[in-house]
Amino acid sequence: MHRLFSSKWLWSLVLAVLAALVLVGINEAGHRQSSKALADMERAQQARVAVDLLLQAMLDAETGQRGFMLTGDANYREPYDQALKEIDLHLARLRLLYADRPTQAAQVGQLSNHVARKLAEMEMSLRLMREGNEDATRFVLTTDVGREEMTRIREQAESLAEASARMWLAGQRQIDRSLQFARVGIEAIALVALLAFVLYLRQSQALQRAGERQQLALQKERNSLEIEVRERTASLAELATHLQEVRENERGYLARELHDELGALLTAAKLDVARLKSRLADAPDAAQRLAHLTELLNSGIALKRRIIEDLRPSSLSNLGLVASLEILGREFGERSGIQVDMVLEPVTLDEARQLTIYRMVQEALTNVGKYAKATEATVVLKNYDNHVTVDISDNGSGFDVQQVRPSTHGLAGMRHRVEAAGGKLSVASTPGQGTHLHAMLPVRSPRTEAIRPVPTYPAPGPLTGAPRDVA
Repeated sequence: MHRLFSSKWLWSLVLAVLAALVLVGINEAGHRQSSKALADMERAQQARVAVDLLLQAMLDAETGQRGFMLTGDANYREPYDQALKEIDLHLARLRLLYADRPTQAAQVGQLSNHVARKLAEMEMSLRLMREGNEDATRFVLTTDVGREEMTRIREQAESLAEASARMWLAGQRQIDRSLQFARVGIEAIALVALLAFVLYLRQSQALQRAGERQQLALQKERNSLEIEVRERTASLAELATHLQEVRENERGYLARELHDELGALLTAAKLDVARLKSRLADAPDAAQRLAHLTELLNSGIALKRRIIEDLRPSSLSNLGLVASLEILGREFGERSGIQVDMVLEPVTLDEARQLTIYRMVQEALTNVGKYAKATEATVVLKNYDNHVTVDISDNGSGFDVQQVRPSTHGLAGMRHRVEAAGGKLSVASTPGQGTHLHAMLPVRSPRTEAIRPVPTYPAPGPLTGAPRDVA
């Protein structure tokens, strides 16, 4: 389709260019022809004027010559002499005007001969008169030589005048033809231009319709991709939430197994050691060995409790969120040497959201201990009517939020936990000025029914029948 439109556009462009070239050619041809016709008409007009002036000069010369001969007055001689000068100029003008036209040039030559004979006849009459030969002068005047030459001069002049008139008419007809040709050409070009414009409009409309169809197809494809992306994002979010729930369930299961199985084994071993210690009281070396074994068992029991608390904090179920966070902050401060300030308000949340807040604070403190190089950290929990907020800040080195690597899963995990619970998490940090995390979680969510309850498990403690202080 693109090639088809390109071909149509090319043909329209070629047609428009050809129309412009033809219009320019018609204009130039008409201009040249009209210019030539005007030049011919101008030359014909000049030739006609030169012929008329020549006849007028001949008449003036003849009149002056006859007046001078009849009266002897010198005043009549002056028009004659002036006419002679003008006759030569007019003949030279006619020769120049008809230099490229052989027929008219020949007529000008004949006219010049008749004029020369007529002037010779008038000059001879004047010479005879000056010589006092009146009889010869009257004889010359009474002959028909001068009249015949004058008649031939008039005939040649009329012939040249008719030729000039024909040149004028030919030039006028040429201009009419040029104007007619230009008019027809312009009308034809106007029709071609109109046709090209119609083709342009049709192609523009077709191109616009094709563009609209393409845009519609792109919009449909974009909408389809957006729907697919949303579905996949929702699927991935649901999968991530499910994996988190599975991980928490596995942690709970592992915590119960460690509490029930490993706890029972360690407690039984500690009881056996206590019995052996009572029976071997008289053997100092054995008693010392048993005391060392008791210390190892106590360390194992403490390690078991710490692992269970990390996997699934029993304090969250038994003591609540505030107490669990206080314990978490105190133990983190003791391990890392970072001062942790806790400002915690009592909140009423379901167990899933309590676990979300606990894990977020736990992950945030872990990041502070690993990367922040901080000396102080603050955890603030505030309760509102319909939501709670959690703020964790430190005075560490901070980082550029815009340059966080995609592989930074800690922040991504915290954000997903909070968003899965219906809340929002924001991170503000500047290099050298610490980091601040702010989370907002609703007290109740429209998706509460979609959140599966987190299974509970018994708090770590001694087995039934065993003394509590033993385990």
